[in-house]
Amino acid sequence: MKAFIVLFSLCLIPLAANAGVYKWVDSSGQTHFGDRPPAKAASSEVAVKAAPASVDADVRQRHQKMTEFLEQQQEEREARQVANAKAEEKAEKRAEQCKNLRARLKFLASVSTFYNLNDQGEKVYVNEAENAQIREEFRAKVRKTCGKG
Repeated sequence: MKAFIVLFSLCLIPLAANAGVYKWVDSSGQTHFGDRPPAKAASSEVAVKAAPASVDADVRQRHQKMTEFLEQQQEEREARQVANAKAEEKAEKRAEQCKNLRARLKFLASVSTFYNLNDQGEKVYVNEAENAQIREEFRAKVRKTCGKG
């Protein structure tokens, strides 16, 4: 951006320096131009149109590279923000899941024995070894998912 401002300022210098151009014809009929009117001859001020300033190809290329770099930085920043938002959402879901798993683990500790339903829909109670195994498997699941259980 600074380079653009400097380049633009340099382009304005010829316009400021262009105070006036005068045209006159001398006694031998030759036409002259100058920035000050002659003292001994009649002169007229000439309007001079400045040629448009040409931007150097290197400046244009540097400007293009800088623009591309800034766009890339913006894209990377936005990608990081999206990734952070996703990670935060995932952490919130995991925290909620762990809260529920720990509540179920607490409930399992209060249950004296477990049962399964057979094909007729009747309760079939499991023995103490299976009770202990069910509890331990659930604790392992909580530890694996949430850390400590």
